[in-house]
Amino acid sequence: MKRLITLVICILGISQFTFSQKYQNDSFPDGTAISAWFKDYTKLQLKDLGKKYTITDFGISKDSTKVQTVAIQKVIDKASANGGGVIVIPKGVFLSGALFFKPKTSLYVSEGGVLKGSDNIADFPIMPSRMEGQNLDYFPALVNAYGVDNFSISGKGTINGNGKKYWDAFWARRKENPKCTNLEVSRPRLVFVWNSNNVQFQDVKLINSGFWTNHFYKCNNVKIVDTYIFSPHKKGDAPSTDAIDLDICTNVLIKGSYMSVNDDAVALKGGKGPYADQDKNNGPNTNIIIEDCKFGYCHSALTNGSEAIHNRNIIMRNCEVDGPSILLHLKMRPDTPQLYEFIRLEDIKGQTKNGLAILGWKQFFDLKGRPDIPLSYGNNVTLKNIELKCEMFYKVENDPNVRLSNFTFENLKIESVKTDIDKSLINGVTFKNVYVNKVLVD
Repeated sequence: MKRLITLVICILGISQFTFSQKYQNDSFPDGTAISAWFKDYTKLQLKDLGKKYTITDFGISKDSTKVQTVAIQKVIDKASANGGGVIVIPKGVFLSGALFFKPKTSLYVSEGGVLKGSDNIADFPIMPSRMEGQNLDYFPALVNAYGVDNFSISGKGTINGNGKKYWDAFWARRKENPKCTNLEVSRPRLVFVWNSNNVQFQDVKLINSGFWTNHFYKCNNVKIVDTYIFSPHKKGDAPSTDAIDLDICTNVLIKGSYMSVNDDAVALKGGKGPYADQDKNNGPNTNIIIEDCKFGYCHSALTNGSEAIHNRNIIMRNCEVDGPSILLHLKMRPDTPQLYEFIRLEDIKGQTKNGLAILGWKQFFDLKGRPDIPLSYGNNVTLKNIELKCEMFYKVENDPNVRLSNFTFENLKIESVKTDIDKSLINGVTFKNVYVNKVLVD
C-alpha cells in the first residue's frame, strides 16, 4: 500500500509537465528551433552560489520594525568586494528600502524568511531607471540588479513589497484626478533587473508590490521557475502590480509559476510614442516561453503592450486560467507603431472573462506632434487546443490603423455568453475544429 501511495504521489507530482514533455522537439512559431536552454529546468543550489553571507552574522537584528537598508547594503558590498557570494535572508522579517546587488552577488531567502519593503518612499532614492516604455529618473525597486550577470533569487522565503500605503495613495490621487498617470504617485517596484544576462528566479514568493512586481529591462536568458507572485485584487487594492514585465528581453522561460495580481500577469513591453521604433532605448522581446503556469485573477494572462513596439516568437502553453479578464490581449496604442507576430497559445484550460482581445489602448494618448497615426500590425497568431469558459471569446475591434493577418484557431471548445465572430476583421483567418457553445464555427 505504501508503495502504491508513493506511486500516486509521483504521478500527481509530474502531471503538470506532461504537455512539456511532448514539446521536446518543437519550434518557435516562426519555425526556428527552440534551443536546449529552454529544456533545462535545473534548480540552483545554495551550496553552489558561493560564500554565504547570512545578514544576521553582520549585526543586522531581527527587529521587524526597524528599517535596515544601510546595514544590509553593506553586506552586499562586502560580498562583492570579497569576490562575490550569496546574501542569505534567514528566518524572520527584515525591513529595508532599495537594495542594489553587485556583480557576482545573488539573493537567497530562506524558508520562513521575509525581506519586507519599507512603506516610506524616502527609502527609495530617485535614480536613472525605466518605466512605462521610457527611460527616466524614477524610484528604484526593493531589489535591484543593474548589470549583474548570473544574478539569482532563490529559496522558499518571501519578498514582500508591503504595498498597502502606496496603493492607498494611488487611489486617493485617482479620486482627485481620474486622469492621473501611474507615475504621478510615488511607488516602488518589487524587483528590477537591468542589462543582465543569465538570470534565474526560483521557488520564492513575490507579493504585495507597491507597483510592478518583477521588471526585466534589456535582459537575456532569464528563467523564472516555480515562483508564487501575488497581490490582492479587491476594489481599493494593489493597482498596477503586473506580475512579470519583460521590457526588451530575449530568451525567457517562465515555468511552473502561479500569478494572481491586480493588473497584467505577463506583460511584454519595449517602448511607446510615435517614434518609439527609432529610439535606441527601445526594442523587441523575442523567444519567450510561458509554460506549466497557473493564473488566478489578473487583467490579462498574456499582454502585448501597452508600451511595446515588437514582440516575436511568444509561446504560452499547458497553462490553467481561473479568473483573468483576458486570456490574450493585444493592446494597440494609436500613438505607437507596433508589430506583434508569431504568437502561439496552446493547451490552455479554464475560465476568463474574455478570450482574445485586440483593442485600441488610448490611455494617455500623445502623438507628440506627429501628423499621422502610425500603423500597427498583428500577424501569425495561433490559438489551439483550448477549452475555455468566458463571457466573450472574440473581442476584436475594427481599427483602420491596425492590420491583422494570418490568425489560426484550431481545436477549441469554447463556452461563451457572447458568440459573435467577425472574420472580416482579420485578413487570412482559419478556423479548424472550433466549437462555440457546441456549435461548429465554419
